[in-house]
Amino acid sequence: MSLQYVGLKDINGPLVALEGVSGVSFDEIARIRLNDGTERIGRVVELSGDRAVLQVFEGTKGISLENTRTVFSGKPLEIPLAVEMLGRVFNGAGKPIDGLGAVFPEKMGDVNGQPLNPVARKYPRNYIHTGISSIDALMTLIRGQKLPIFSGSGLSHNKLAVQIVKQAKLTGEGSGDFAIVFAAMGVQNDVADYFRRSFEETGASERVCMFLNLSSDPIIERLLTPMCALTAAEYLAFEKNMHILVIMTDMTSYAEALREFSSSKGEIPGRKGYPGYLYSNLASLYERAGVIEGSTGSVTQIPILTMPNDDITHPIPDLTAYITEGQIVFDRDLDQRGVYPGLSVLLSLSRLMKDGIGEGYTRADHAAVSNQLFAAYAKVQDARSLASVIGEEELSDTDRAYLRFGRIFEENFLNQGFDENRTMDETLDLGWDLLCSLPKSELDRIDEKLLEEKYNPERAERFIEEARG
Repeated sequence: MSLQYVGLKDINGPLVALEGVSGVSFDEIARIRLNDGTERIGRVVELSGDRAVLQVFEGTKGISLENTRTVFSGKPLEIPLAVEMLGRVFNGAGKPIDGLGAVFPEKMGDVNGQPLNPVARKYPRNYIHTGISSIDALMTLIRGQKLPIFSGSGLSHNKLAVQIVKQAKLTGEGSGDFAIVFAAMGVQNDVADYFRRSFEETGASERVCMFLNLSSDPIIERLLTPMCALTAAEYLAFEKNMHILVIMTDMTSYAEALREFSSSKGEIPGRKGYPGYLYSNLASLYERAGVIEGSTGSVTQIPILTMPNDDITHPIPDLTAYITEGQIVFDRDLDQRGVYPGLSVLLSLSRLMKDGIGEGYTRADHAAVSNQLFAAYAKVQDARSLASVIGEEELSDTDRAYLRFGRIFEENFLNQGFDENRTMDETLDLGWDLLCSLPKSELDRIDEKLLEEKYNPERAERFIEEARG
């Protein structure tokens, strides 16, 4: 028989406190019954002696101190899990909002996930094809990796997220079934409609399990959204042997909800008001990616966050960069010049890329092309800086060649249409077209044998003429 507690000690924002409780555990779920007979869900977030503090998912408006009845369930928050979650839309707490009824679960899953034994982790191999040249060639997404996107307010990260969802596919050995779990946190109604409409129009919705938390929804639900999404991803990957790509946007909204929640608990703030446990909290989410022994599935993460004031040293991108294996960074200047996707090549990297590209994975010359494009684009910045001081006409022939390379690289390699899905061969061949516009002596990251095979200045001239035409 369950014990029922009548009355509350106090109410503070989304939190309610009870005294005189016993046998209650941290993270336990409770049902809170109001005077009018309606029920709300609460989660234990603090225990001190016989005092328990609960966060109420639906908010505390209308809750009475005297007649509210609380019953503890004895277990953490769980969501129903089944393969039929694909093609469905849920709110941040895992409840269906698409009008198609409840999910008939094969099992119930704890949203906190199960800790992975580090020894059971397998090193990520093979890449996930996105069809976007700048990502596939220069910051390749590896299956089982966590690779965040650092963007800014007003930039086209939502558009990029939709393009990745509609174009992403597996290649190589053990491709298996592929699906996407998409979690949106604190988004406006128009952005949520854009995601849903775009997935339906492109036909991607059948392989997408979507969790939507709107900006008008309670912040407590926002904190649950990535946990529910990752629980669904782990189930599909490690129990159904599927390869799952998890896209979470916007982690800044999640961190701000965590800050607001921490403040309501009266905790001492850390950097810029965020709680001191922001690092461990983000790590508990990001580390739920990977490949494990005993399963042919994988969980790959692309968290998207908007950097406040485009500050990459802000606590959210700073801590995210510590935990994850690289980053993809948006460049506001490129975006304003109409380059889509306007990604900053020199600030972006994928630390696992070297082990998932090359012969047997992408193409034998991938690493050489990637390294040379990075090196050449770095010299473009030096040439532009020099030209701003002495003028372009005073530059050497080599520096002018780099300026020309920079222009065609941004206009034709970084810039591509929203509906343009380039194969890896097309991307690498395009890279060679651009590199052939430079003097052969400048291609010092490519071995002589490969240069003899691929280098042809006429190839670059043909490409430039076709681009102009």
